[in-house]
Amino acid sequence: MITVVGTGTGAPLDERVLAGAELVVGGRRHLDAVRLPAGAQRVVLGALAPALDTVAEYVARERPVVVLASGDPGFFGIVRALAERFGTDRLDVRPGVSSVAAAFARAGLPWDDAVVVSAHGRELRTAVNVCRAHPKVAVLTGPGAGPAELGAALTGHARVLVVAAALGSGQERLERVTPAEAAARDWGAAVSVVLCLDEARALGPARTVAGPAAHPAGWALAEDAFAHRDSMITKFEVRALALARLGPRPGDLVWDVGAGSGSVAVECARLGAAVTAVEKAPDGVGRIRSNAAAHGVDVHVVHGTAPAALAGLDDPDAVFVGGGGAELPAVVAACARRARRTVVVALAALDRVPAARAALAGAGFDCDGVLLQSSRLAPLPGDVTRLAAANPVFLLWGTRPRTRTEGVVQ
Repeated sequence: MITVVGTGTGAPLDERVLAGAELVVGGRRHLDAVRLPAGAQRVVLGALAPALDTVAEYVARERPVVVLASGDPGFFGIVRALAERFGTDRLDVRPGVSSVAAAFARAGLPWDDAVVVSAHGRELRTAVNVCRAHPKVAVLTGPGAGPAELGAALTGHARVLVVAAALGSGQERLERVTPAEAAARDWGAAVSVVLCLDEARALGPARTVAGPAAHPAGWALAEDAFAHRDSMITKFEVRALALARLGPRPGDLVWDVGAGSGSVAVECARLGAAVTAVEKAPDGVGRIRSNAAAHGVDVHVVHGTAPAALAGLDDPDAVFVGGGGAELPAVVAACARRARRTVVVALAALDRVPAARAALAGAGFDCDGVLLQSSRLAPLPGDVTRLAAANPVFLLWGTRPRTRTEGVVQ
């Protein structure tokens, strides 16, 4: 049997759990904090595979093993690796208080509506994009992905970072800082978790289902759900297919270039992605911000003209290009050089289709597209209905080829 014990953020470890153990595995600080049974072998967790191999030797001989872990070892912890290797029936898991629960408790906040993301051994950009998109996020930190790195990426965004260090120890501390303040400091190795908060929305309404807000019941909203100028808005039929090709999801960053009213930006944000909208018209910038606020989502708005305005932005997962004029080929090419997954382009002008397609293909994308022609029901006098044709729109999309070994980072 493998007994997995969570410790470090709640009550002190009851050392009776170690009685009879012939192998004790854990981080150095956990092992140094306990008295091992006489004759027990001690394995300091570093690389996971050698430690699991040692555990396997003891399990094969049916010798008792204890694994010490931080907080709740079933929450982004070692229980997953142990269950995959040895099966759940061999595990006796005794959880402690998770670092996330402890950090929110110290901050005096409920966390049933929080998004929890791990940056430990994973891409920091996923955690950054989740923090940009959601008002209450807990980030489990790791080497190269701590408060300083997180703060540097979030500088300029309306967030407060609550840095929880050495939870459950005599050196425990909790500090509230701006992203810029976090970026300017050396935090050391004792940080347990960072809470990223939009303070105006950190105390959300009571929830029935834990976690982030549920995905919207519908998308491709009607045009009257957005403020727009002279019907200059991506129509909902086009938006529906564009969203399907963009595939926005939590952890993604999406650009909406030539955003206009920001309808595509807002819809991507409603689906959980972080979004940057680029718009050259000053009145358009105001409309995008108003539309985002009306739908309760965060959209980072950049006032500028593409492609120059794209230079200082983080690389996106997906890009929607809804404008560009004569500069369209250069804009599409610039987006395609930076996009990790896909670029979607909406065009009304037939003449610009070949150049946009060539820009996608020239960047190495697999390119496809469709001409969308729709007719909506419209009333006529006498309580009858006709079909009113909308202007046709070309929708092109380019997808970056994936190798067989590439996976999806969550």
